[in-house]
Amino acid sequence: MRYLDLAIILVYLAGITWFGARFRHGQKSLREYFLGGRNAPWWAISLSIVSAETSTLTIISTPALAFGGNLQFLQLVMGYLLARIVISVLFLPHYFRGELFTAYELMRRRFGERIRKLTASIFLVTRALAEGVRVAAIAIVISVVLGVGQTTSIVLIVILTVIYTLLGGMKAVIWTDVVQMTLYVTGAALSFGLILAQIPGGWAHVAAVAGAAGKLTLFDFHIALSRDFFALKYSFWAGLLGGCFLTTASHGTDQLMVQRLLSAKDERQSRVALLSSWVVIFLQFTLFLLIGICLWVLYRDRGLAAPASLDRLYPQFLWNNLPPGAAGLTVAAILAAAMANLSAALNSLSSTTVIDFFRGREHGREASSMNVARIATVVWAAILLPIGVWASHSTSVLETGLTIASIPSGVLLGVFLTGVLTKRPGEYAAMAGVVAGLAAILYVRFATTVAFTWYVLIGTVVTFGVACLASLFQETDVIA
Repeated sequence: MRYLDLAIILVYLAGITWFGARFRHGQKSLREYFLGGRNAPWWAISLSIVSAETSTLTIISTPALAFGGNLQFLQLVMGYLLARIVISVLFLPHYFRGELFTAYELMRRRFGERIRKLTASIFLVTRALAEGVRVAAIAIVISVVLGVGQTTSIVLIVILTVIYTLLGGMKAVIWTDVVQMTLYVTGAALSFGLILAQIPGGWAHVAAVAGAAGKLTLFDFHIALSRDFFALKYSFWAGLLGGCFLTTASHGTDQLMVQRLLSAKDERQSRVALLSSWVVIFLQFTLFLLIGICLWVLYRDRGLAAPASLDRLYPQFLWNNLPPGAAGLTVAAILAAAMANLSAALNSLSSTTVIDFFRGREHGREASSMNVARIATVVWAAILLPIGVWASHSTSVLETGLTIASIPSGVLLGVFLTGVLTKRPGEYAAMAGVVAGLAAILYVRFATTVAFTWYVLIGTVVTFGVACLASLFQETDVIA
């Protein structure tokens, strides 16, 4: 069994690396390298968005959340749809006025060079931290399969991903995302069916046992305004508002997602790609949560002890219990999500570094800019390695990743909303908003019990409010 499964995994790793590297032909300009030539179809961009949004964190930690809790995480996903509508209305029209390569060029156009560099810097630091957490999730899977140390696991997967990202650019990212998403959805559906088949009575038994234990609870309409209200991670209101603000920030201001939206042929195709991706995301989260519920019932019926780290639950069960070939396919599917996300992160970190700091699109510098872009890709890969090793010791990599992402996201969203919704605040007012928003959310994170699902909303409101207030003292910044 081990040899067949390992062979499937190794063939996949070699095959996807070769497939992505094939896109190196034609990567002679920053437009090709960072935007894929802006000729990818909307459905490919949609699946690429889903692939980036899903990640290994989703695959291994979402079943763990349901195993230890219930279905209430889906309340957060419901806010994702509202966010996509907001982005379509507020941000996409601005992104498609002229040809932008990064989200932070919009900030330069509205406020000036210093705000552009400030927001780009926030993205670089926090994306590196968040992606390091995702890299840690890769280590969990590979260490379960190969029995090697987490550091070795991280180095292996990062090197393979760097190869095709370095050569193929954004076009390789999008099309390998399509392949890898197809694989991990297939693997998840296969594992769900195989796990269910091991439970006598099938889904009817799962529904009866899990329902009686409250594991199928979806909504929590807790509305009492108290400290407890804001400490709840997955209430309906925290999910709807928190999920909306978090996704508006991540998909509307984070270069990882914005770069995909900018790769569409036009604004209409970008909008269709964004909205259609929510349907797949909702179905995916539902599937992974139900896998966790089924595993809870199976472990309960068999009297099995759960692993010390619940993040190891799903990959460990797959590797030890599925039939020959199936285990290898499902583990390869998990690695597919990991590589898809890592490649996108490396490309977005590289594009922000080159475009927003090295300003490499001047006439006559295209070749040198391409060299800088590839060097930046390798440098960021090296930076992610130690972050991934550090993050591998987290209790829940999914919530750790979401928490890290939520701290700066409200600040970015607040300054972006200031830029697109107002005319009065200028550069200094925007900078004051950023500083105040970041200070507020750091206080909330380290001095209160407020759940991470509220971080983006708080950071957005403070940043936007302070920027507007500060603008009252900067008459010369008013835009005609």
